[in-house]
Amino acid sequence: MRVVVLTGAGISAESGVPTFRDADGLWEGHRVEDVATPEAFDAQPTVVQQFYDARRAALTAVEPNPAHVALGRLEEVLGDDFYLVTQNIDDLHERGGSSRVHHMHGELRSALCRACGMRTEWTGDLVDFPPCPGCGVTELRPDVVWFGEIPYEMDTILGVLRRAELFVSIGTSGAVYPAAGFVQYAARHGARTLELNLQPSEGTSFFHESRQGPAGLLVPTWVDEVLGSVGPG
Repeated sequence: MRVVVLTGAGISAESGVPTFRDADGLWEGHRVEDVATPEAFDAQPTVVQQFYDARRAALTAVEPNPAHVALGRLEEVLGDDFYLVTQNIDDLHERGGSSRVHHMHGELRSALCRACGMRTEWTGDLVDFPPCPGCGVTELRPDVVWFGEIPYEMDTILGVLRRAELFVSIGTSGAVYPAAGFVQYAARHGARTLELNLQPSEGTSFFHESRQGPAGLLVPTWVDEVLGSVGPG
């Protein structure tokens, strides 16, 4: 069975990672427009660098939860028949055991050079505007897809959605496109669709089945169901 999983902020929230869409509409005290757009970076690069430096450093204080670990188990069994795409920019999937993770919105622990386009693994700060390891120009920015930018490798994602037999959305709001449209795209190409979310998302009506509850409980239960259906080996 070919399974495609999309994860959003809800799966990482259970590990203590703040989400964009809190009740007050702020992200760690900042408006999205102030820290997550190209225009914000052009207007106040130091503020934006400090914001992402703090988020990068905060990753050391959070750990993967049972949902991340369960998806790692599923990948281990299904291999190439499993594809995980995440809207999250943390590394909790990798630390939970997943080795093939498509970060459509980029990664906190990566830097992008605006001069040469090189993407570099990065665990330190960027606020001092260090030189790019590739070209030496001081044009590094967070390797994060901001609002108004195109997510990474959309053609690849659409390709696996066309071949999926089961599409599962975990911890997503169903409000941010293009990811919010994946369920309809997958279903149109014959996939069964399932939503696992703390509460109904804006796109719940598009799914064949929706289950509500914490990801840390729902995802391991669902993974056990899948592994039971595919049998040993």
